[in-house]
Amino acid sequence: MNTQSNAMPESHLESQVVAPAEISGTRRLYWSLRRELWEYRSIYVAPLAVAALILFGFLISTIHLREKMRTAATLSPMQQHQLIAQPYDFAALLIMFTTLVVAVFYCLDALHGERRDRSILFWKSLPVSDLNAVLAKASIPLVVLPLVTFSITVVTQLIMLLLSTMVLLGDVPGIATLWTQLSLFQTSLLLLYHLFAVHSLWYAPFFGWLLLVSGWARRAPFLWAGLPLLAIGIVEKIAFNTSHFAAMLEYRLGGSAEAVIAPGTVPMNPMTHLTPGHFLSNPGLWLGLAIFAAFLAAAVRLRRYQGPI
Repeated sequence: MNTQSNAMPESHLESQVVAPAEISGTRRLYWSLRRELWEYRSIYVAPLAVAALILFGFLISTIHLREKMRTAATLSPMQQHQLIAQPYDFAALLIMFTTLVVAVFYCLDALHGERRDRSILFWKSLPVSDLNAVLAKASIPLVVLPLVTFSITVVTQLIMLLLSTMVLLGDVPGIATLWTQLSLFQTSLLLLYHLFAVHSLWYAPFFGWLLLVSGWARRAPFLWAGLPLLAIGIVEKIAFNTSHFAAMLEYRLGGSAEAVIAPGTVPMNPMTHLTPGHFLSNPGLWLGLAIFAAFLAAAVRLRRYQGPI
């Protein structure tokens, strides 16, 4: 009787034990992204530092803002826009350039760094597949950095506009011209389109190549990323006296301006003519994405079998 009475509670407790829930792949990807943001703080620190520098310089330049607005009043509407929007366009271009440089150095260190400091042994012990880890790293230049660039740029330009408005208090025509010529909502949409069309989709093969080199190179990944491309161009020039490979790289680095925006305009210019249909039907876009997928698959395989350096 005692044995039965003692067994009853144990079996009752065992029946209430619930097996731990399986962690979804989306959840693993989310925490892998959190890890990248935690380890590589330059992803957001570098553009924030540049934005602070831009705001400091712009604050000094507001000393001559009233004189600038009086000069703008004598110009045509297009010339007014070019004069007033110049510091805002410069701020956006500088932040974009900064995050692009951050993306290059991040990709080169993403897989090489964890092999160099042997932290790959720890990360491989976690229930996260190599595919999930590499996808999280590829998401930084393709998704996270464009969003960071967009957010910091919009906030920076908004602060610049508010500072200009405060300086021009009492000058109603100047404030009216300022707000009329700066359509931040429209320029923000153009900027977002440009970031994901060019910096994400069009430059994807470059990021895939850099991740592949990062997973393969034992030392100096920056050199290994550039030397093979240089060697191909030199061999082609010597052997065939042509420069097709260099022209292809130049076309790719150009951002496919003819497919995204009207030539001669900046991405944030309200006069920009977007051509998303032509861009999405561009064979070069899909060929580049296919090459990116191949590079990414190779990077996943390298991470699976490459050990610490």
